[in-house]
Amino acid sequence: MTTTEQPPQPENLPKAEFAFPGPLRDQLVAAVLGGSKTSTTGLVIDYEHEGEPLPEVGSRSVVVDSGERPVGIIEITGVRVVPLAEVDLAHALDEGEGYADVAAWRAGHERFWHSEGMRAALEDPGFTVDDTTPAVLERFRLVADLRGGAGRP
Repeated sequence: MTTTEQPPQPENLPKAEFAFPGPLRDQLVAAVLGGSKTSTTGLVIDYEHEGEPLPEVGSRSVVVDSGERPVGIIEITGVRVVPLAEVDLAHALDEGEGYADVAAWRAGHERFWHSEGMRAALEDPGFTVDDTTPAVLERFRLVADLRGGAGRP
């Protein structure tokens, strides 16, 4: 950053919310801020339900913790839409959640996607995913750590 360039302003950015507020979000946000989480997975149906466009490379968003406090800013570096069956090991590992293989990644994500919270958010009590479900695979980088004024390049 040059001396004339202004730091990113979180109030001007959309929110990046990992999971729902609570222990899982806290774990995911810690992984983002710690640098071990550089990818995430969403579902096309979730974007459609919320009326939101799919993420775009170069866009930035503010990561919020379970208390909705801004704690970091991320920038999207890659976006792919693939059927769930085509999620690769590199993506699963880069999610930073400790998965050793794609099967473990899939099982963990299916628990979340089939949870009461996700089904309620989608307003579909019977929602399920399968191999053909379109997934949004995002890659990102942390561009600012907003905790206590600490910054990252």
